[in-house]
Amino acid sequence: MSYQIHDFVQLIAKLRDPNGGCPWDLKQNYHSMIPCLLEESYETVEAIEQNDVANLREELGDLLLQVVFLSQLAAEEGKFTFDDVVNEVAEKIVRRHPHVFGDKNATNAQEALSRWNEMKALEKGELAAESSILDNIPNAFPALLRAQKLQKKCANVGFDWSQLNDVLSKVEEEIDEVKQELNQPHLDQQKVQEEMGDLLFATVNLSRHLKCNAEESLRQANHKFERRFRAVEQKLKAQGKSFEQSNLVEMDILWDEVKKEEK
Repeated sequence: MSYQIHDFVQLIAKLRDPNGGCPWDLKQNYHSMIPCLLEESYETVEAIEQNDVANLREELGDLLLQVVFLSQLAAEEGKFTFDDVVNEVAEKIVRRHPHVFGDKNATNAQEALSRWNEMKALEKGELAAESSILDNIPNAFPALLRAQKLQKKCANVGFDWSQLNDVLSKVEEEIDEVKQELNQPHLDQQKVQEEMGDLLFATVNLSRHLKCNAEESLRQANHKFERRFRAVEQKLKAQGKSFEQSNLVEMDILWDEVKKEEK
């Protein structure tokens, strides 16, 4: 049997049927599904980053499950259906691509993006005098991603440094302010945390000016650190030693060996 999307919608509806449905699925609500939605989103990202096409197909299915399930919850409340979700996003795609489905032109990716943003701004009312350009940046975004979005929105209206040296100077300034707090006679942990936040924000701004995605850069750094640490771990095991039986100098030597081997 080959299932189609309407069959899948009916399967999820069956899971939520009080008469014969699944007890676990019947207990779920919008908020309880948030961890599942985030987990499946991150697993989809991981499949893409690893170029794992077979796993990507599976993860996309799991992600689709979250969309259909949440739509089913809304349908039970009489708010909207999965068909409404599909129709609304399809209308949005058509509306925001006037250079494809309308009479506008876009000869390159930047012009196409500008068309999209123009339509989005009109839809969201961002051009209205009484609204803020920051209104539509979700608080639930990961902190690095939200910092990027905040900075990009402000840069679009001219609130941004034009010279890279100014951005670098701001990072150095924030490092100095962290050092100042650490040199106080009585350490104020709350103040240190605040200054660290400023330093991270300035670093995200530097990443943006260098055309780097801060979230992606940090994920790559995490992967690199994990890969190298696991290699150090294996070298220690080959020596018949554990971390507890080693000191930092020994581990640092192995770390440098791993770096050289990678190059």
